[in-house]
Amino acid sequence: MPLSDEARALALRCEPRVNGLARHMARESFEQLPGYAELPGDVKDLEIAATARHGVRLFLRRVSDPHPGSGGLRLFRERAAQRAEEGMPLHLLLRTHALGVYVLWQALREAAEPGEEGALIELVDLLLQSHHSLLGAVAETYMDERSALEAEQRERRRSLVRGFLEGTLEPGPALLEELGLDGPVLVLAVALEPADGPDEPRDGRPDASGPVTVRRRMRRIQTVLDQTFGTELLFLFDAGAGRAVVPRDCEPPDDLARRLSRACGVGVRIAAARAASPAAVPEASRTAAEILRIARVCGLPPGVHGLDDVLLEFHLSRPGPSGRRIAALLGPVAARPELLRTLRTYLAQQQDRRLTAVLLGLHPNTVDNRLARLAELTGLDLGSPRGTALAIAALLLRDTGQAEDGHGSV
Repeated sequence: MPLSDEARALALRCEPRVNGLARHMARESFEQLPGYAELPGDVKDLEIAATARHGVRLFLRRVSDPHPGSGGLRLFRERAAQRAEEGMPLHLLLRTHALGVYVLWQALREAAEPGEEGALIELVDLLLQSHHSLLGAVAETYMDERSALEAEQRERRRSLVRGFLEGTLEPGPALLEELGLDGPVLVLAVALEPADGPDEPRDGRPDASGPVTVRRRMRRIQTVLDQTFGTELLFLFDAGAGRAVVPRDCEPPDDLARRLSRACGVGVRIAAARAASPAAVPEASRTAAEILRIARVCGLPPGVHGLDDVLLEFHLSRPGPSGRRIAALLGPVAARPELLRTLRTYLAQQQDRRLTAVLLGLHPNTVDNRLARLAELTGLDLGSPRGTALAIAALLLRDTGQAEDGHGSV
């Protein structure tokens, strides 16, 4: 609805005061807001005052043109992005805009003469009508900018942590200070346990280990680890496995795996390795990941594992000429995943054929037939201690790519 001539005349009487109003807002009115006084003087006198001046003039233009278009919000969006980048709290930014509206209302009220109450109500109605669009644009731009900045910071920190754990970044003083490390540390490797089940899904249910679900579980793990050790750990995860650095030498609680499993709803396995100094973290990280892998292959129940728990198996899984020969024992069944899956489960269950059958959803006789076929193709005697040890070592070594036959890990 167009404004009356009286309302337009009242608004125009405020036009000569635009610069004074903007300075008043930036240097007096906003000073009462918590945190505003700490802002740099040039920010107040230049950017905030210019934004306030633009806002007053934009309102006065709307008095003459009820449909000025959306271009008038561009400066507010630019300033909101700047304030987000500088770290100004959103509540302070929004309060400046709300208080600016109040100061403008005061100016209109002071300019109104007796008998212009109706005109004043028209202008206040116009002022409040447009304010929600301004606040929406400012808040939206601020949140978008903060989200982009935080994503950039997370990715940068993630890259630093990855480079540090993998040894591709030199642990110099600047990096160690940023990561908060200065002495011995504890390195943890953590992995979600795969759900045991039949060889083929039978009920048509969707996979509960999709990427979104896995990410949520790993974030819960990160939260529990932070709470357990009383600090924000360096944490890096990919898919269903992660690594964490505790910035001190300590013992992980015995019930840590149970806490993590309860938090994310699936079994969790953890391995711990110590690093005497930050420079030793990459080797400790590799050791912890290897301990985790070996503990799973060897059928140890989920829990907190250390090197002593898998000392012999860790030694057997080391690469070298003999390792390649042992890994090659499983070459004849590399294209038979059902035989390899049966072997893994059978060894993990301490060679219990009935429990193996239950976990794979098979008849015990099928398990026997598969193991017999595997023995026939590979020459491994799973009924002897030596054959069992060779089978375990072959599985461990094939996982590290030690096979001579060119097949990948199985």
